[in-house]
Amino acid sequence: MNPSVFTIEEENLMCIFDIASREALISGIRGALLDFEEPDLRKIAENAMKKLEAMTDAEFSALTFSPAYHNDDDETEV
Repeated sequence: MNPSVFTIEEENLMCIFDIASREALISGIRGALLDFEEPDLRKIAENAMKKLEAMTDAEFSALTFSPAYHNDDDETEV
């Protein structure tokens, strides 16, 4: 799986959880889903979990986690 398949929103969400392992990250997101009241946030979390579940531990290890910022004015990442 290509790591670039994560959206900016998914990347930012993942950065607030334990990223020590793929399993820890999935578990953290799954546990938080119960507290996410906003449908859009739930969808972002569910999509991120599906992508994490589909990747291998080796693919996960190759990921770099840092918050991504998006400039809405010119559609470029900052």
